Amino acid sequence: MKKNVGTIDAILRTLLGIGLIAYGIVNHSWIGALGAIPLLTAILGFCPVYCPLGLSTRGKGGGCGSGGCSGGKCGG
Repeated sequence: MKKNVGTIDAILRTLLGIGLIAYGIVNHSWIGALGAIPLLTAILGFCPVYCPLGLSTRGKGGGCGSGGCSGGKCGG
C-alpha cells in the first residue's frame, strides 16, 4: 500500500471527517459515521479510490505505480 494522499489533501480530509462526525453527533444522525472514511484515509495516507484512477496528490514518487497497486488491485 503505497501512500497517495498528499499533505493538503490529508488536511482537507481530516477537516471533512471531523466535520461530518461533529454533524452526526450534534444532529444524532448516522451521517456522522461517514466521517470515519475521509479521516481514516488521511491517517493512513492512502486512498483506494485513487488507485484505479491512477491519481496521487502526494507529488513525485506517490501513487499506485510499481509495488503499490496494479490493475486496480491494491495490496501490501
